[in-house]
Amino acid sequence: MKLIIGLGNPEPRYDGTRHNVGFWLLDQYARRRELAFQPKAKFKASVAEFDAAGDKVIIAKPTTYYNLSGEAVRALADFYKVPVGDILVVHDEIALPCGTIRTRRGGSDAGNNGVRSVTEHLGNGTARLRIGTHNDLREQIDDADFVLSRFTADETARLTELLPTLTSIIDRFVDGTFDTTTHR
Repeated sequence: MKLIIGLGNPEPRYDGTRHNVGFWLLDQYARRRELAFQPKAKFKASVAEFDAAGDKVIIAKPTTYYNLSGEAVRALADFYKVPVGDILVVHDEIALPCGTIRTRRGGSDAGNNGVRSVTEHLGNGTARLRIGTHNDLREQIDDADFVLSRFTADETARLTELLPTLTSIIDRFVDGTFDTTTHR
């Protein structure tokens, strides 16, 4: 069994913001697989699931708000008995230029409160798909305002171009060939 978590904030007013790039990617991934998210209060998340080569895969968007994402991840991991090594967390990375993709297993939270929450609840062994969101605006405003700012039209186009690469990374996680040293 695999668990894929996209970090973001649940209200529509956060759609299109840098902090919600994890939700955006899982929405695109679910659409490609013709899946629909269902709210699951006991998991504090909206959840969709599918089978891949006989294994169940759960994709989830926490409804706890970004900084408390670990609560939802822990509830899902405990209920489905998913080991930490079989969990992928998709999140924004303000230290990376917009459109940069990095993967890793474990490591520092680098000040990302959502990743910190997941680590506090599960430990430091999850796989991560980090999507760069940095631009020059970050130097002009504080981090909290920056992560809640919207992508520009050019940035949105760039992320859309990267969609095949991003979804293939998720597919590789699902099939067990996740590359933990991706730098694109």
